[in-house]
Amino acid sequence: MSNYLPLGKTSFGLGDRFGHQGNAQLRACILATELGADVVPVWNKSNREHSFIGTEPSSLRAEADATVKALGWKKSYHVDADHIRLETVDRFISPSDFFTIDVADSIGKPAEAKDVKTFVERHPELVGKISVPQIEQPLNISRAEIERVANKFLLAVQDAGKIYWHIAKAKGEANFITEVSMDETDSPQTPHELLIILAALADEKIPLQTIAPKFTGRFNKGVDYVGDVKQFEKEFNEDLAVIAFAIKKYGLPSSLKLSVHSGSDKFSIYEPIRRALKKFDAGLHVKTAGTTWLEELIGLAEAGGDGLEIAKEIYAYAIEHVDEFCAPYASVIDVDKVKLPSAPTVNNWNSEQFVSALRHDQKNPLFNPSFRQLLHVSFKVAAKKGDRYLNALKKHEAIIAKNVTENLFERHLKPLLLGK
Repeated sequence: MSNYLPLGKTSFGLGDRFGHQGNAQLRACILATELGADVVPVWNKSNREHSFIGTEPSSLRAEADATVKALGWKKSYHVDADHIRLETVDRFISPSDFFTIDVADSIGKPAEAKDVKTFVERHPELVGKISVPQIEQPLNISRAEIERVANKFLLAVQDAGKIYWHIAKAKGEANFITEVSMDETDSPQTPHELLIILAALADEKIPLQTIAPKFTGRFNKGVDYVGDVKQFEKEFNEDLAVIAFAIKKYGLPSSLKLSVHSGSDKFSIYEPIRRALKKFDAGLHVKTAGTTWLEELIGLAEAGGDGLEIAKEIYAYAIEHVDEFCAPYASVIDVDKVKLPSAPTVNNWNSEQFVSALRHDQKNPLFNPSFRQLLHVSFKVAAKKGDRYLNALKKHEAIIAKNVTENLFERHLKPLLLGK
């Protein structure tokens, strides 16, 4: 599998829903590289986000190219078609060079019995005890267990293969990066399940460069990791060990790395991740989740005046439609409605009160995770404001950009990549 666009060792997904913060985001990457970090910026946007906001995938490519040119970035960068399926991929093929293939809908649906049988027979090396370096106990896998795992994941892998080859036919194998998302399932993949999945992906001849498994705990959007940090660290290390093993065993790209979806704001696991990456000399892809959109709101609120007014209006509409907005994100947010301030209460807040409730500063007693999560999933309210919102971004560009850069650099890139 030598025919693919290589991805740098450490890459960082930069979501920018309204397309105004590219410069501020790249400045954070520049600051990190000046301190010795190796970071590849990847601008990502999903089909759903484009649909809500009314943009086209080509607009993200235009933003990334203009940002790189304006700031003189000489290193690699990419544009990610985020969470695409076969029915949505075509509009992304031309402007994108990174494709996050989402096969969540196929996980748990059984593949054809003959395909499962063929897979099991093709991989006798998976049956029995398998010693994986850096995992204490050998993996002990029965034929029945391989069949069970194949029945759960093989159809999803086959779908990933169809999407990959559809892109490759249109774009050329050497012109893009492939990620497969396996994180939206009911339980974390065990080491042996991940190994079986990687064997199946290799069978599809997908030159996989990042894979997003499901980890233990909750990866809620916009807030810190919720779960057993020690258990997460154990699983993360085991996943790195399995990937290193599968690269050698199945000829997968040497640049294959883990991808952490909704990885922004997961401050409590950054140190364990950094330790593991150092231990394995491994790469990483982190996909942020709306953190830049929230920094826009923070900047508007901090600006006061019309900026604060817009932020308050967005919250007032969001709390009036809280169930509607939260329902599609039920698996990745935990909003306690009891802890949501009323719209009249927020309407009486000053800039400092609004910013304190929203900014992800866990030392601030006024920080409100439920308030933050509700606003996280309410970006469509800003989209409905159209030019009024976009003009406010332009008017208050300086204060918003400061927040965007500081958030990415100080709270994310420094602790995750530099340990500072």
